[in-house]
Amino acid sequence: MNFSTLDFIIFAAYCAVILGVGLFVSRDKKGHEKNAEDYFLAGKSLPWWAIGASLIAANISAEQFIGMSGSGFALGLAIASYEWMAAITLIIVGKYFLPIFIEKGLYTIPEFVEKRFSTNLKTILAVFWIALYVFVNLSSVLYLGSLALETIMGIPMMYGVIGLGLFAAAYSLYGGLSAVAWTDVIQVVFLVLGGLVTTYLALDVVSDGAGVMAGFSHLMSAAPDSFHMILDKSNPEFKNLPGIWVLVGGMWVANIYYWGFNQYIIQRTLAAKSLEESQKGIALAAGLKLIIPFIVVIPGIAAYVMVNDPEILARLGEAGQMNLPGAGASDKAYPWLLQLLPAGLKGVAFAALAAAVVSSLASMLNSTSTIFTMDIYKQYINKNASEKQLVSTGRLTAGAALVVACIMAPLLGGIDQAFQFIQEYTGIVSPGILAVFLLGLFWKKTTNKAAIWGAILSVPMAIALKSPALGIPFMNQMGLTALGTMIVIAIVSHRENKGQDDEKGIDLHKGLFNTSPVFNIAAFAICIITAALYAMFW
Repeated sequence: MNFSTLDFIIFAAYCAVILGVGLFVSRDKKGHEKNAEDYFLAGKSLPWWAIGASLIAANISAEQFIGMSGSGFALGLAIASYEWMAAITLIIVGKYFLPIFIEKGLYTIPEFVEKRFSTNLKTILAVFWIALYVFVNLSSVLYLGSLALETIMGIPMMYGVIGLGLFAAAYSLYGGLSAVAWTDVIQVVFLVLGGLVTTYLALDVVSDGAGVMAGFSHLMSAAPDSFHMILDKSNPEFKNLPGIWVLVGGMWVANIYYWGFNQYIIQRTLAAKSLEESQKGIALAAGLKLIIPFIVVIPGIAAYVMVNDPEILARLGEAGQMNLPGAGASDKAYPWLLQLLPAGLKGVAFAALAAAVVSSLASMLNSTSTIFTMDIYKQYINKNASEKQLVSTGRLTAGAALVVACIMAPLLGGIDQAFQFIQEYTGIVSPGILAVFLLGLFWKKTTNKAAIWGAILSVPMAIALKSPALGIPFMNQMGLTALGTMIVIAIVSHRENKGQDDEKGIDLHKGLFNTSPVFNIAAFAICIITAALYAMFW
């Protein structure tokens, strides 16, 4: 990629700052040794701005920079629904889910399952989440980050996997959530700044130096089909984003599951100073989600226009002919754009990509270790574990998870549109889990037996709906699976309790969902802006 000395200096400075801050925050305070709350919940001391920044840093990873840009290249702005609808989802989570979770003093999401249902169901879901984080989430983030290193700098895949893994482990294994969250504040600055730089220069190249607005206008005229949020059935990508059903169907399943019941996301909010602080952090994250498509999707569309315009390609010279993205290789779009940046800015953009990868890795490692330590180790292996033993187990678990993910990551090679791949296969299990949680939270008649049957039957139900003979878009499959699972749970619960409330049902009262004026104003503004964006790009 012809990194200049300045690029290397900028990237080295980024690495030094992250490691320095991470290790500084990780140190034990004088006279105080880390306990479980310090390691897994940052001592419940996070302010709202750290929570909001950390939520975005944990969420935005190589899946977005590489995978979502690849989907932008292949199908256009429609993929931004994941981001813009997530903004609304975050508001829902902040108002209706967080009050219950924080009131119960949770460390982990499986812990809620134990309090609402049973230890058996908690264990089933804990094992599932550990497997999902290690074999899908950690592995895919390592693979996509290493793919970028390989494309941009020629670093062999295995070396990239090991390097990224060690970087994330260097501070997160020792410092726990506190180190992860506070470094995330810095990671977000690099992430947003570097992403905006790449978008700005890509649009400037498209317009031949006439500026960002001219470049954006050129994209809309050169690739009008890439700016439809709602795809029609004639679009070959309808199977991934099925038109209006994105707004009223399975996208809600994907988003509510991810933002409401995903340990490495919700763990930040559980570490807040207070419920109000946590909700303000959620609102900040929702606002940031609205700008993410301009950082990760627009560059993919710009790459599509550039690759298919001989005049622009000719202007790019030799650099523009290397590692070209195309059909079956959409995920090369973002790395290809980075190699076109001028000296100095390559280092900034590359730091942004590294920040996205490393922050997500650190978050997933911490959450994997939290679930294993609190829900498996403390429950079955050492019920009387000391605080020191819990922290040590967390560190060992994170290290083991990282080793397994590093072995798995290179095996994911050859996937096109990795973002869609991850969504589709997570979508086999997420609808059932979502159904269990929603009914467990808001329907007092839901029984433990019904929840177990719903969770078990949801997987074959999802697999059956994936049959090519049915031709159902996977997002609709998720919606139907969630509805089917809710029906199963409702039937079994009714047969078991004969219409009576379950003894572990949650008592909900109006005051539980009261929110501050700051949160209410932010929520209203986010809903209005989201509606305006959809109206503009319908």
